[in-house]
Amino acid sequence: MEDLRYPIGQFQFDGAISWEQVQAWIHELGQCPGALRQAVAGLSAEQLDTPYRPGGWTVRQVVHHLPDAHLLNYARYRWTLTEEQPAIPAWNKDRWAALPDAQWGPTEVSLTLLESIHLRWDLLLRAMSPQDFARSFYHPTRGLMTLEMALGIYAWHGRHHVAHITALRTRMGW
Repeated sequence: MEDLRYPIGQFQFDGAISWEQVQAWIHELGQCPGALRQAVAGLSAEQLDTPYRPGGWTVRQVVHHLPDAHLLNYARYRWTLTEEQPAIPAWNKDRWAALPDAQWGPTEVSLTLLESIHLRWDLLLRAMSPQDFARSFYHPTRGLMTLEMALGIYAWHGRHHVAHITALRTRMGW
């Protein structure tokens, strides 16, 4: 049986990251805003307020979650490039998803925000050197992480949440 929490599987990392892999992840990450916009195109308010799985967030909450998470990760890059191994703050994604703007806010606001974040983030990523990607920060639950590892996780993260929506659309026949 398919695990509705992980429609594309969990993030896999074997420890070795090539410069070609970094470039592929930059490209993949850049696809996220358009893929999300396409995934929710034409959905009604009722469909947007449908959980992608039993006990899961609604499609609307998923849409609002992506710019929240990606904005925070973009900020992590900026901290890490300007400080030595900064400790980044934790955040409670479930509490953020329960806030009124995430539960009822128009999705267009977050679609536009995600596009803007990604435009800016892409400028930064494409200007970074291999040495920049090797810089690291302290994550509250994962420990020491490099920027290249964070890039892989967030490239996966975008596909992961878009797949929540597209898999729901397939199951529901939308």
